Amino acid sequence: MYRKQGQAAISPENFELAFSLKLSLDNRWVVLASLIPWTEFEEEYSSGFSREMGAPAKTFRMALGALIIKEKLGISDRETVEQIKENPYLQYFIGMSRYSNEAPFDASMLVHFRERISADLVNKVNQEMVKKMLETASSISTEKKTSEQGKEDSTPKNRGKLILDATCAPGDISYPTDLELLNQGRKQTEKIIDLLYEQVKLQVDKKPRTYRQVARKDYLEVAKKRRVSKKERRKAIRKQLQYIKRNLSHIDQLISSGASLKKLAKRQYKMLLVVAEVYRQQFWLYENKKQSIDDRIVSLSQPHIRPIVRGKTGKAVEFGAKLSASCFEGYVFLDHISWDNFNESGDLKAQVETYKNFTGYYPESVHVDKIYRTRENRAWCKERGIVMSGPLLGRPPANVSKEKKKQALESERIRNCIEGKFGQGKRRFSLNRVMAKLSHTSQTAIAITFLVMNPITHLSRIFCAFLCLFFKNRTFLQSCITENYHLGIYTQ
Repeated sequence: MYRKQGQAAISPENFELAFSLKLSLDNRWVVLASLIPWTEFEEEYSSGFSREMGAPAKTFRMALGALIIKEKLGISDRETVEQIKENPYLQYFIGMSRYSNEAPFDASMLVHFRERISADLVNKVNQEMVKKMLETASSISTEKKTSEQGKEDSTPKNRGKLILDATCAPGDISYPTDLELLNQGRKQTEKIIDLLYEQVKLQVDKKPRTYRQVARKDYLEVAKKRRVSKKERRKAIRKQLQYIKRNLSHIDQLISSGASLKKLAKRQYKMLLVVAEVYRQQFWLYENKKQSIDDRIVSLSQPHIRPIVRGKTGKAVEFGAKLSASCFEGYVFLDHISWDNFNESGDLKAQVETYKNFTGYYPESVHVDKIYRTRENRAWCKERGIVMSGPLLGRPPANVSKEKKKQALESERIRNCIEGKFGQGKRRFSLNRVMAKLSHTSQTAIAITFLVMNPITHLSRIFCAFLCLFFKNRTFLQSCITENYHLGIYTQ
């Protein structure tokens, strides 16, 4: 049943707001704000600013808080500012003392926030936040858990399970091909020729010919085909290389005639250097009939991105940053990030030492995949009493007992925790497609993703702990907390 209301529409000026009420203490943004150590890193953030010159900068809490809101909600920079403008809880989260109908900053400021806050600083905040979470979780633990913790404290042995793995965070670029890359480079050189000619058109009798229409026709003749033979593709690449070579020589002639590269914009000058390097790489690949080269450029707008060969099903090669992460007690940390491909087995020692510095003791076991199980890593872990998961090196034994099979299966199940974290970062957050364009801002965006995932784990554990007080089947719920199985609460 529906009853039509006879009153007229209420104007925004007459809408009543309950300003006398206070913020709810159990709101997710209020709880998250209490977990992040804002003041501890204010001094490190402010060290990059002048104390006397310039306008006052935004606070560290406002800068980092805005990036966390953007990542957690999965929205754009402009939508982030609109959400903060409309939501009093978000305004409290970024450190505002009272509600305001005006935007606290422009959407373009988020770009500067990503430039000012490095990935290392975000990782430090993440570590301190996890320490605070562990202290909070220990205060609400059950009596059974505290008694077990007391027994563990009496034995100064290795404790905990450390899980290590690596993944790739793809950048926001189209799938690169040699022909498409050369065609884009050719068009960029044509734009630069037009700009340089405007500077010296009075001194030069005739504008250099670029044959841009013919070059585009040659490109489309091959690019539009569904199936291209190797001979046709190689011929098309050779033509595009010739066009770029001619354009680069025209640029040198215009410079010798009086044109100056200083009058170009910073982005245009950078693009010219990138195109010259792309031409050198592609010409070497064409002459030597090779398929790979060191530091290969796959994007003109993001030349720092490299192809990362992972060998995964469906995506043998990914284009982005490779990162190495560690996970223990359900919390994940970003340990190493690089735009060049690297062997993650070399990070095991540093990751274990980081775990010791964080907790005060070595882990009881390290759960890794096959690439980590080298002789050097096994010997290093054995010296420190650390058990490494997986079978021993060499020929497998003929007969394996059921206990060892069960133990190996359980070890692999424990390692699935970090795979779930990668899946959460790529499906729920922006780890599967990093939208930042610069190298350092992309690293900051990736680090923010790891920082946002840990409070979700903490909130779900708190919820499970409170459920134990009301349900009889406490064994199952306690196992959910211990084994990091999340019930889907507070995941959004």
